[in-house]
Amino acid sequence: MQNQDLGNTQFFQVPVDSDTPASKVLSVVYEALMEKGYNPVNQIVGYIMSGDPTYITSHNGARALIMKVERDELVEELLQSYIAGNNWETK
Repeated sequence: MQNQDLGNTQFFQVPVDSDTPASKVLSVVYEALMEKGYNPVNQIVGYIMSGDPTYITSHNGARALIMKVERDELVEELLQSYIAGNNWETK
């Protein structure tokens, strides 16, 4: 059994890839899913949770594009947008 220190918070830093910003990827994927008649929220959540790229349509290169971005970067982008939309302060 692994010894865990539950009294401290671990620091997680997401490396930033400036070649393909997660916000742009999400925008392109969202539009492609809408054009094909899918529920973009359900499909993107399915992809993020499972890592299975078949949740994302290949229409307009959306599947290939989303696979260029780490899933944790997608989650970070979504959370940052949610926080900004609710006018919450961040450090």
